[in-house]
Amino acid sequence: MKERFGSIFSARFWPLALKELRQIARNRRLLVSLVIPPTLQLILFGFALNPQVTHLRLGVVDASRTAESRELVSAFVESQSFEVTGQFASVDEMGAALSRGDLDVGLVIPVDYARKRAWHITAEVQLLFDAVNSNTAAIASGYAGRVINALNQKIARATPPPVMEQPTPTPATSATDAPSADAQNQSAQGQTATAQITSTTSTAPAVTLNVAQSPLARASVTPHITLLYNPGLLNSWFIVTGTLGTLLVLNGSIVASASMVREKEIGTIEQLLMTPAEASEIITAKIAPLFLLLCGDVLLAITVGRVVFGVPVRGSMILLFCAGALCVLAGIGIGTMLATFTRSQQQAQLMAFFVNPPLAMLAGATTPLEGMPKWLQQFTLINPIRHFAMISRGVMLKGTGLSELYPNFLALLAFAVLLVGISAWRFRKQLG
Repeated sequence: MKERFGSIFSARFWPLALKELRQIARNRRLLVSLVIPPTLQLILFGFALNPQVTHLRLGVVDASRTAESRELVSAFVESQSFEVTGQFASVDEMGAALSRGDLDVGLVIPVDYARKRAWHITAEVQLLFDAVNSNTAAIASGYAGRVINALNQKIARATPPPVMEQPTPTPATSATDAPSADAQNQSAQGQTATAQITSTTSTAPAVTLNVAQSPLARASVTPHITLLYNPGLLNSWFIVTGTLGTLLVLNGSIVASASMVREKEIGTIEQLLMTPAEASEIITAKIAPLFLLLCGDVLLAITVGRVVFGVPVRGSMILLFCAGALCVLAGIGIGTMLATFTRSQQQAQLMAFFVNPPLAMLAGATTPLEGMPKWLQQFTLINPIRHFAMISRGVMLKGTGLSELYPNFLALLAFAVLLVGISAWRFRKQLG
């Protein structure tokens, strides 16, 4: 092994590596592509790929026109997730606005809404969602449920507990005339009847939510929720830590394939073959400068995530950098392999469209892996970006060490060695 490394890093290796560095320095487009695109993409992904939606367009049909109905509409507006963009006289008019795409959500308040609330019985409202964008509709329905639950709790706190008067039996009252225990229980249940709001959609069954509930019927269990690792629920932390590996692999594959194919286009491959250097030395001399430059992108991406989005690094920076370097090697291996199957940069870019998008989508970088079908989740195990996303989130957000992340690190190491080895074998075969 020592002799093998000595033969690769011989005196002939350094002039070839110096040649590659000078060639990269003269290629200003390559230098710009190593700095500006990763920075802009990371910032854009962090801001744009946000599953939270705000200011959803809400249409209202208020047939009640009471203070209670206005309180319900105000609860939706105060949440800052909805904004009233239209008041409609009928459900048909609001339905037409939904079909035109002018509204995202429609709220229908019936005439007897306030009367039912005053009587402490079920008060029903209808929520209509434009489900063409299923993700937005699901998020909007969740927001609406939370708004109604908050209103339920507010009304419950404002509702005074009923005064339960127990009758005092007189000596003249016989045992048969006294009310039974069952009758007293039924009377108490009647006095503590609850008022409810039911939110319904046209495609789902009614979901009953308590609005005003007697304090005597409240649950005695109070949950205390603790949010670990991301207490602010910042989606940018999830997006940035996931897209780090995507940018490293995609940028490494694009730069490596462009550099290798350029040698074919300008005809310098034949000149390299005329030198006394071996094929392994030529391949190593071409990969090493790219690897060092792309390792700078690892530090650049971590810095951007820290400065722009405030993503912490709670674990080992060395472990994160080493995992990023392996991710870069995997990207270089993919790019070099693509270059062996193409003769021009246009062909290499077209082939990259068949490789890079599936790698990005099947990595769990921007969407949770749990949202994929079970059979599709198995394919993510052969994706180096998936393993780096696990490492980056574990190190940066959880402070996890190598003792827990070693399966992902070993998988990333195996991918880097395998991809670089196959690409080097393919490239050496072409040189031969």
